Amino acid sequence: MNVNRYFRVFRLVTNYSRKTYVTNIPRFQTVRLINSNIYFGTGLAFLWPLKKSSPTVAVSEEKNTSIQTADNLFDDGHYEECYKLLLHVQEANESDVEVEWRICRVLYNMAKEPKYDKATQNNFILEAYSIIASLLQNNWDHYAVQKWYALLLDSKSSKEGMKERIRQLENVKKHMDLAVTLNPNDATTLFMLGEWCYQVTELSWYQRKVAEAFFASPPYSSYEDALEYFLRAEAVQPRFYSLNLLRLGNCYLKLKKEDQAKYYLRLAASYPAKSNDDHMANTEAAELLKKLK
Repeated sequence: MNVNRYFRVFRLVTNYSRKTYVTNIPRFQTVRLINSNIYFGTGLAFLWPLKKSSPTVAVSEEKNTSIQTADNLFDDGHYEECYKLLLHVQEANESDVEVEWRICRVLYNMAKEPKYDKATQNNFILEAYSIIASLLQNNWDHYAVQKWYALLLDSKSSKEGMKERIRQLENVKKHMDLAVTLNPNDATTLFMLGEWCYQVTELSWYQRKVAEAFFASPPYSSYEDALEYFLRAEAVQPRFYSLNLLRLGNCYLKLKKEDQAKYYLRLAASYPAKSNDDHMANTEAAELLKKLK
């Protein structure tokens, strides 16, 4: 048999088979399907490389690396550097939900930095709320979008006055509940629900009267409810947040359990301070401990 003719026929058959299986599948599945050898078998692997360079894959890998770097900067409290990096990534990945909710997160935390004046802080919150509200429309099932929508709605409404914040209480909790349903193991969402319960429990007599004007059944909670969420958050991710430790101490104090309160207050007082929240938790916990001695 003519060897050259044999390989010409062989190439025609394999190329035809390759087109038959590949052309009718989505682009993002093509490389995975070819590399899996499901249709072609390991004996034909030498005909084309198992790993093919792809501009799309390269861009995706670069984005994921940048997002991980941004997350590390955020965790270390370097909010401005994190924000600048995310804006750079956003330019190359327009309307990417994973980038944009992180922009909202860092804007929210920058808004709590005392080095910015009130007007700048308010602008950070309004910008973040505008982004997250737009994301919510097409990402209802994304837990981080639900979580940050709830938090930014609460922050925005609180800046509009006590009455507006109370009016939005139920709406804020609705989105927190959706977030925790979508991801039951997110410690910060559990903390947020605990904080909601704690703040509702702490409402003054006048604030409760205002709530009665907005709701047929005004929001109600208790320190026990708040404590349950804070403990759940701590079980999911121990020592993840200084304010969660502080609130555990607060709740135990309210419930007259001083030994448990001291334990968590000491943890909060000695928590490594990387953010304004951490400094606040350190200070408040230390002051409470002095009163308990």
